[in-house]
Amino acid sequence: MSVGRLARVAAAVGGLAATAALPGCYAPQLVTLRSGLDSLRTVVDTMSVRDSVALALLSETRREMAEQRDILLSTRATTGTTTQELFEQMGRLEGKLDEVMGKFQSVTQRSSTPAAPGSGDPNQLYDQAAQDLTQGRYALALQGFRDFLQRYPQVELSDNAQYGIGESFFAQSAFDSAAVEYSRVEDRYPKGDRVPAALYKLGLSQERLKKNAEAKKTFEDLVKRFPSSGEAQLARERLGGGTRR
Repeated sequence: MSVGRLARVAAAVGGLAATAALPGCYAPQLVTLRSGLDSLRTVVDTMSVRDSVALALLSETRREMAEQRDILLSTRATTGTTTQELFEQMGRLEGKLDEVMGKFQSVTQRSSTPAAPGSGDPNQLYDQAAQDLTQGRYALALQGFRDFLQRYPQVELSDNAQYGIGESFFAQSAFDSAAVEYSRVEDRYPKGDRVPAALYKLGLSQERLKKNAEAKKTFEDLVKRFPSSGEAQLARERLGGGTRR
């Protein structure tokens, strides 16, 4: 099913928020709301889930919708529920539906327009992965950086993309994997400008893994080879104060 149909169903459900605020309309409007939610779930169930990211969003969406629906339906059996309370509950549901639509539009648009290997704009592909990383979408960031390296293994941003893979793991506290990926920055791009940063984050990863002797050696190597870098200054601070979290 298309995102357009999902939008139409969600809009119909969201439109009930205003009319349901009228006194005496609780039961019929909630029945209509429930019907709309069921229709929306049917649409979502039939949408093509193209990757694990969309599947995760689908599971989260179902959980959130079920919680909101249960809250609304319970108002029919609860005495003393005011019109304002019902209006606020339906307003929150409308916001949830808008968020769901945005998530599925993003995933659908990105998965329906795959770039062929070696084609397209490398800067655009890298920027999207970097944006996913900064906004906490680590699985998407990891996939984006890996796609970038597969298509553009030896361009100006390749070392940045390799570093971004390490950052995606580090942000999820997967320090073993992060250390491996940070090490690959220098192995694959020894002249890249991300080497000092990769060495510093490698040392941090080793600290998190309680490999303090290895971390110390990494920091010392960073200071010796790149003494003027900002990362070298950070490494000096850690060496001077001992390993810290």
